[in-house]
Amino acid sequence: MKIKSISDIPNAIFYPLKSWAEQSPENWNILVGFGGLLLIGSAILTYVYYKKIGQDDERTNKIFLKSSYHVLLAIILCDIIFPNEYMWNIFFLFKYALAILAGGIYLAVQYKKDFS
Repeated sequence: MKIKSISDIPNAIFYPLKSWAEQSPENWNILVGFGGLLLIGSAILTYVYYKKIGQDDERTNKIFLKSSYHVLLAIILCDIIFPNEYMWNIFFLFKYALAILAGGIYLAVQYKKDFS
């Protein structure tokens, strides 16, 4: 696939993934399974560090707001990068899994920095 403009970059990156996923149902199931595991793992990581940091107060409220900011940035970045023409549901799954993972990683880093 030849890149003619900047809008062709997501297609150049993700079209081989589309081709691979459509080759067989097993490939599709691997892609969906990996996305599901990533979503569940991200949610668990975020929940664990949310509980470890504790209740909302002046100090932790800023941490939770910055974590939400990172989630929003990840969603916006994924909207820009992922193609909208094909495999929309799969990329929707990966978009939110990566966004929750970004928030969880931020919480984990802040927990290690502030509480350890």
